[in-house]
Formats: sequence, C-alpha cells, structure tokens
Amino acid sequence: MTLRRRTLCILILILILVFAPHTPAAPPRRLVSLIPAVTEMLFAMGQGDRLVGVSSYDQFPQEAARIRSVGGLLDPSVETILALKPDLVIVYATQYELKQRLERAAIPFFSYEHRTLSDIMSTIRALGVRIEAPEPAERLAGSMEQAIGRVRASVAGLDRPRTLLVFSREPGSLQNVTASGGYGFLHDMMEAAGGADVFSDVKQQSVQASTEMILSRRPEAIIELRYGRAAATDAGKETQAWDKLASLPAVKNRRVYVLTGDEFVVPGPRVVDAIRRLAAVLHPTAK
Repeated sequence: MTLRRRTLCILILILILVFAPHTPAAPPRRLVSLIPAVTEMLFAMGQGDRLVGVSSYDQFPQEAARIRSVGGLLDPSVETILALKPDLVIVYATQYELKQRLERAAIPFFSYEHRTLSDIMSTIRALGVRIEAPEPAERLAGSMEQAIGRVRASVAGLDRPRTLLVFSREPGSLQNVTASGGYGFLHDMMEAAGGADVFSDVKQQSVQASTEMILSRRPEAIIELRYGRAAATDAGKETQAWDKLASLPAVKNRRVYVLTGDEFVVPGPRVVDAIRRLAAVLHPTAK
C-alpha cells in the first residue's frame, strides 16, 4: 500500500469515528451500596428500586433490610457483589482492595468519603449525576439546605452554649470518651443547631477526651449520642456518670442530654432531623 493510499484510509477511518452515530450508555440500573448514608440518599431520591445489594449495616429505610447484604467496610463479599452483576458499586474511598478487584472485573464504582455537612449535599448531587437522576438529587439536596437554613435562622442571635458532643464512651463511666472535634459533619451539625463546639480548635473529626481535657474546656452543655445497640441503654442512668464532674457548668445547671437515633451518625438525608433535635435541646425556646 502506497503512502498516499495509507493516508487516505486513515483519514476515512477518522471520519467514520467522528461522524458515526453514537449510542449513549444506558444509566446504571443495578446498584450496590456499601454505604448506609448513600443507601438512604438513593431511597430519598426515589431511586431505591435500583439497589440490588446493600451493606450489612443498612437498617433504614425498612425496605433496605430486605435487599441482599454484601458485607461492610471491612468485610465486603466480592463474590456476592460480582454475582449480583451490578452496573455501579458505591464504595468507601478507603476500600482500595475492593476497588482494584472491581476494576479488574470492569465494574464501575462511585468512591464515597464523608467529611463536612455541606459534603452530604454535594455527594447527593454528584451521585444524582452519576446515576443520571440529577433532578431528584437536586430537589433532595436543595430541600435539605433550605431546612438547615431555617434551623440556623431560628437560633441566630441567641447565646451559643459551649457544647461537648460525645458519640462514644464506656457505659457507666467517663472512660474512653470520644467527642466531636472541630471538623466534620457532627461539628457542623452542632454549630448549625446553635452550639459552640468546645473542641472547635481541634481540626479533626473526633477527639479522645480525657477528664482533664473536659474539665479545662468547661462545657455549658453536654450532649451524648446513642445509636445502634447503645440506643437501648438507660439514658437517665448514663447521665449520672457526669455527676463526678460536678464543677462543670453543664452538670451544675443540669444541661446534660442524651439523644438516641442513628440519624445523628449517618451522614445522609436524616441529618436535617438530627439538627432540629440538637437545636431543640440547646435552644428549647427558639422557634
């Protein structure tokens, strides 16, 4: 083949590739979600019927419990996931081995990482685009932003009590207290509800708070979150553990609260309800 003829063939091939009709790929219909928060997002967007697999920790909404379980963050069943023949798998950003195996199997994935409150709405919008359902995603994200904005407005101008937000400790004692730090969706939720985080200067999502640290921060309110199995504990009995720190303003003024529910720790659509509940205990007279 002469150079001229070869050049002509290449030109024809290019024209075919450029002008040939393009059939767009169908939107993913079979989804697997290893993220409870994303599962809740999909159902709230009206896209729950696309789910063929969820994590072993998915409990909300009730329909999620009837979907095939594929394991969790640390123990995903790759064999089960592959057997479900998904079009898209939603994984944690840290699940490196799982992502590699999905790549080898030519299965697309959506990498998730929870950080701040605003990232929840950003994730909803990005997920909506990825599954080609941008309108319901935008409606959900927009309605959440408006609802959170209304809570912010209701507490604007009020005194912001210095608040210790605890999401883990040993039952019946003040050992191994884990509190919200000055970064992440828990911190943002409390600030939106009208509280001032006592650990706002510690720019991390959690703080291992010793008794000495808590005493030095002198919280005016203490909010403990109970979720999962811990939600069944006796809230009244648990608050008595704080009596050991009688010098704290929160203890003196009986501003120690226990709030139960997974909505406080699952960064999905229900954070709106969680923020309302936080605001109700921090500012009971606000409207």
